Amino acid sequence: MMIVTLFVLGGALYPDAAASLFDTVSGGILSHFKWYYIAIVALMLVFCVVLACSRFGRLRLGSDDARPEYGLFSWFAMLFSAGMGIGLVFWSIAEPIYHFQSNPFIAEGMTPEAAEVAMRITFFHWGLHPWAIYVVVGLSLAYFSYRQNLPLTIRSALYPLIGRRIYGWMGHAADTLAVFGTVFGVATSLGLGVSQINTGLNHLFGMEVSTGNQLVLILVISAIATASVLSGIGRGVKWLSEINIWLTVAILLFLLVYGPTRYLLQSYVQGVGDYLAHVVPMSTWTDASKDGQWQSWWTVFYWAWWMSWSPFVGMFIARISKGRTIREFICGVLLVPTLLGMLWLTLFGGSALYIELTHTITNAAGEASAAIGQAGIVAAVTDNVTSALYATLTLLDDGAMGYAASVLATVLVALYFITSADSGTLVVTTILSMGNEHPPRSQRVLWGMAVAAVAAILMMAGGLKALQTAAIIAAFPFSAVIMVMMWGLFRALHQEMPVEEPVTVPVKLPPSS
Repeated sequence: MMIVTLFVLGGALYPDAAASLFDTVSGGILSHFKWYYIAIVALMLVFCVVLACSRFGRLRLGSDDARPEYGLFSWFAMLFSAGMGIGLVFWSIAEPIYHFQSNPFIAEGMTPEAAEVAMRITFFHWGLHPWAIYVVVGLSLAYFSYRQNLPLTIRSALYPLIGRRIYGWMGHAADTLAVFGTVFGVATSLGLGVSQINTGLNHLFGMEVSTGNQLVLILVISAIATASVLSGIGRGVKWLSEINIWLTVAILLFLLVYGPTRYLLQSYVQGVGDYLAHVVPMSTWTDASKDGQWQSWWTVFYWAWWMSWSPFVGMFIARISKGRTIREFICGVLLVPTLLGMLWLTLFGGSALYIELTHTITNAAGEASAAIGQAGIVAAVTDNVTSALYATLTLLDDGAMGYAASVLATVLVALYFITSADSGTLVVTTILSMGNEHPPRSQRVLWGMAVAAVAAILMMAGGLKALQTAAIIAAFPFSAVIMVMMWGLFRALHQEMPVEEPVTVPVKLPPSS
């Protein structure tokens, strides 16, 4: 708590100095360790695939006769709401449009080929890799807590390596890094979410887009999130997650009906195949020959953001996955949210790309000519990235249905904001109370407000750029903990299920004649 307090006070008193410090530290990390982020996240995905296909896949996260506490629908709803939520709404249109204009894999932007590559890159950033990070952390926590009866904290994953010393300074250090990463990872998402909500309210009701209004929104919505976390996972968090899924289905249906339906369905099928065909080379691409800034501020930012989120999402996933097998856990967490996320990205990003690709202008003589990139979405992204969502919905339908979709999108962002904040708060307090699944209510309130304060300071210290740099910085130390967790899980599984020596059956030779 002291570290967070010092950060909040320093950022409030010296916002310019805080912004400069963020830039310097994150710049050093990106300059020297970009390859490191790329390599370890690729390694995590390989680890998950190998583990799911191994003999360990049949082990249950709990006793051998344990069964899941939540049904599949509730489980997937909470997975998706906690793991992606705000960020997916924020970037689902903006990111494909950015890559549509330029990226390292195309010679010319604003073309049909550029649109395909734009969706491939976006799928890559929101596909298997982030969920592989969550699997590693969540599976480690669930295994050691529910099968080895250790506390539900990060330190328990280190038990096979350091034994009882997890209750000493080593364990405290691991948990502290997890709390640090969680607070800043969740705060990053809350900052993105409140920017999107402010733009939505401006679009709907004319509320001014300003830092002051965003700070008020952070305070109000964080208070609602704190009330939710006080009710626990089985009530507030679960109910809000299920509402999120139904609202998600509603807005996806709007896009499917009012958007270019055939193009979107074809793009989804084609995009998934294109992603699978390129996922291996993209996983290890480091832009070594040019070493440009594009990868640092896209791929590396995402990998760092996901790692800073991993203590929060991993522990939350662990808490709702007791009783499932390791294979079921990995396949469910890795595949289902990835496919749903790709569908979301196709319907939002694909609709925006189609509008820009097919836009035409008519001259005074009534003759139409192609005007790719001039429909208004590209301009919206350039002017204010948060306005891209509403520009797209308005272009799909500028009447009552388009307005209703804008309202729905804003409500959805707010609910994702709440579920991210309450889940993050619950995780932080669980870690700090040594794995107590029902931490004291006073701690939940205190840390709910602390996360809101960090988000507010990051908004004051530079907005989107400060949010990105904070995620990169917070993820760096915790990435080492994740690597140790992978090794600890590997050792523990081999200790529980050692390789059986083959039984040698003596061969009985026939008697010699």
